[in-house]
Amino acid sequence: MNWKFKNFLFICAFTCCLILIITSCNPNQNSSGARDIIIASKDFTEQDILGELLAQQIEAKTNLKVERKPRLGGSFVCHQALTAGKIDGYIEYTGTAFTSILKQPVINDPKEVYRRLKQGYAEKFKLEVMDSLGFENTFAMIIRGEDARKYNIKTLSEAAKYTSQWRAGFGYEFAEREDGFPGLSKTYNLEFRERPSVMSLDLIYRALTQKLVDFIAGNSTDGQINRLGLIVLQDDKKYFPPYEAVPIIRQETLKEHPELKTAISQISGKITASEMRQLNNLVEGELRDIKDVVTQFRKTKNL
Repeated sequence: MNWKFKNFLFICAFTCCLILIITSCNPNQNSSGARDIIIASKDFTEQDILGELLAQQIEAKTNLKVERKPRLGGSFVCHQALTAGKIDGYIEYTGTAFTSILKQPVINDPKEVYRRLKQGYAEKFKLEVMDSLGFENTFAMIIRGEDARKYNIKTLSEAAKYTSQWRAGFGYEFAEREDGFPGLSKTYNLEFRERPSVMSLDLIYRALTQKLVDFIAGNSTDGQINRLGLIVLQDDKKYFPPYEAVPIIRQETLKEHPELKTAISQISGKITASEMRQLNNLVEGELRDIKDVVTQFRKTKNL
């Protein structure tokens, strides 16, 4: 047996061993060899809650084990992970997916956005857009209550008269997305004292209350809004599209585990915007454990 053939056999044996090791250590497989369901969430509190709700619902209604991947990143990161098969699902917002992922112009009709989104995601990405959880979480342009009273401001059009004196703070996605600040500033002619600061979503409310900034982009279901006495400015020109919360799941995963569709459909329409604000406040304001908050919510909804 010559040395080349011996070397070939050694490489083959080593490769086989390596494959066996990788397979046995694969975190996406359980003891029976079946692939776990991997549920991710974006990088803010509401998403932590919704990701846990989806995970608990799947585990309660199926025999599948869910691997959680919280705080995976923004919409683009989660979408890429989903289409690459690295995760099986996450909760997205219709307007975000429609404008930022499908690159479609803003439409204000929620039913039409959902119809086009569902069709586009199925055809382009082989992803299933499931029914809304029951609430919309739109972008909210927020200022301090004292400033709203001082200048008698209720709408974005009224705020535009004063923004040249203010500093703004936004999360990265809102600062860059076409349905975020670039389009909003054109619609309302918003000009700030200096270039808006880009910061972590976790720091935005602190920056506003500490007067490091005067104008922020939050979310309409954020628990801090009422707790901190802040004011959401009315989108009087109806710039923002609808942002209904919807589970998005890989079609391949649903085909492999058809019981998932039934389990997930049971949480459709179960959360109102008011309830979502409450859940967010329990976690952020009262520092309650997310798993406990979700478990209690599922009990109240008889899930």
